[in-house]
Amino acid sequence: MTALIHGQDLYRSFGQTPALQGATLSVAAGEIVAVMGPSGSGKSTLLHCLAGIFAPDRGEVWFDGRRLDKMSDTTRTRLRRTDFGFVFQFGQLVPELTVADNVAIPRLLGRVSRKRAYAQAMSWLDRLGLGDLSGRRTGELSGGQAQRVAVARALVSGPRVLFADEPTGSLDSATGDQVMELLVAAARQEQAAVVLVTHDSRVARSADRIVSVHDGRVVEPENVRATAARFTEARFTEARFTEARAEGAR
Repeated sequence: MTALIHGQDLYRSFGQTPALQGATLSVAAGEIVAVMGPSGSGKSTLLHCLAGIFAPDRGEVWFDGRRLDKMSDTTRTRLRRTDFGFVFQFGQLVPELTVADNVAIPRLLGRVSRKRAYAQAMSWLDRLGLGDLSGRRTGELSGGQAQRVAVARALVSGPRVLFADEPTGSLDSATGDQVMELLVAAARQEQAAVVLVTHDSRVARSADRIVSVHDGRVVEPENVRATAARFTEARFTEARFTEARAEGAR
């Protein structure tokens, strides 16, 4: 299985505090991977490095055969608007704006016409059962409603990778299950790769694969390690060769 997003031997520290110490993770298109681990283990830092928000101190991040960590800030920012979607624990919606406004924002930032941006926003709101709330301000919504809006906003641009950091952490179990069911169904329909950080084993069971982060390293089941090793040897040897050839042509 070829990975769409891959972090190889990632190291990242904050001051004198190490967060990642050689973490490696691959996620294929259409695959949902749950990343678990105790608080402070480095799982959110891993997500932020894979998404290009943090640059690793050492190691490589690849997206669709390209070195993400070598891209300019401008290029990485553009990718986060077009190819990456994000759902965080508290939604991070703009409470003064309406539901439709919040979902349309990524498309408007991508310079899509206002008419098309709002049409796409309404399409996702309808799919997630929120169409009748489109004119409400998000500050007036329940926690579950707000998180479903966050899911719609994350998916409206048709991302190839969806990053979800404790997406149900602020919700009760029943509401969290509902949000996860919607998120997983939508991601599978769109064939998006999903990196799901969670401490909740109920949420993790929605994934195709569960890995753990301990002391800044990713621990995977033995049957996954062989696949990852084969992928690393074949895919990235080819990608590095292509990169070197491009450098030589300059």
